[in-house]
Amino acid sequence: MRIGNLDFGREPLFLAPMEDVTDVSFRVLCKEQGAAMVYTEFVPSDGLIRDADKAIAKMRTLPQEAPVGIQIYGHIPESMVDAARMADRAAEIAGGHGADVIDINFGCPVSKIAGRGAGSGMMREPDKMVAITKAVVEAVNKPVTVKTRLGWDESSKIIVDLAERLQDVGIQAITIHGRTRQQMYKGSADWTLIGEVKANPRMRIPVIGNGDITDGPKAREAFSRYGVDAIMIGRASFGHPWIFKEIRQYLDTGIPAAPMPVAERVALAKRHFDLSLHYKGEKRGIFEMRRHLSCYFKGLPDFKSTRMRLVTSTDPEEIRSILDYIALTWADVPLEASSVYDI
Repeated sequence: MRIGNLDFGREPLFLAPMEDVTDVSFRVLCKEQGAAMVYTEFVPSDGLIRDADKAIAKMRTLPQEAPVGIQIYGHIPESMVDAARMADRAAEIAGGHGADVIDINFGCPVSKIAGRGAGSGMMREPDKMVAITKAVVEAVNKPVTVKTRLGWDESSKIIVDLAERLQDVGIQAITIHGRTRQQMYKGSADWTLIGEVKANPRMRIPVIGNGDITDGPKAREAFSRYGVDAIMIGRASFGHPWIFKEIRQYLDTGIPAAPMPVAERVALAKRHFDLSLHYKGEKRGIFEMRRHLSCYFKGLPDFKSTRMRLVTSTDPEEIRSILDYIALTWADVPLEASSVYDI
């Protein structure tokens, strides 16, 4: 599978862009664990053009993450074009590696974004979505991709026609989350329409499927049954960066990966924690690690009180001590398979 000049090989696995999740520390770990491409947190186009420090900081990527996509969102065409040009020059503006791909977020369902017409709010204005995409493609040198959903609601699942229209204005891959905006993250992802997009004989670009992939067998079904070119993994990666390694093993060998031992999880959590503090500072680094730390040890028995201590402490040394305690206390506890990460 290729996007522009980037060759990802057969059946690649991508890390989905997620706000307050896919920061540089997490992206580095997921890349090391087998993610073929990672994406930044989504960057607001209006924040970038106002030179907002937080928005610009999100564009800073590292060479060891490459290839990496910078994702932008917004609903004002001129702002999106300006933001795309800045993302195209991210190495110069924000430092680091920069972008290999510029991705447009037409999929975020949260009300504060979709409610004002950005993210999946664009599903109600497909003509505007196509026009913005065309303008962005024409404004930058990097490959442009789109991440979107099936439609706004059950009565407006427009993705088959929309995907073709987006392709025809120049995007080089499309990622489809198998839910409507109204579903948010409820119910099950519907992969049948993703399969229809891939089966459309007029589609020439890679189709990346997203939604409810939590283990190797589900990934194998997505590739084999629906024919997608790649899979993007989102919420199942929380506190579970080695999911890419597990799924890769199953895809390549048909053999499920053994659950990662507690000691190895602790070592990975410590490294993740240290990277988070290094790149985000103590206060923000601790706060944004809580989502992950609450998930690193899913499946451990009698863990509730320890988890509460882990995700409420504000002292880095205390958190490290709790992690050491976990390694000692649950060292010999047998773990369930990775299905404990089902969400």
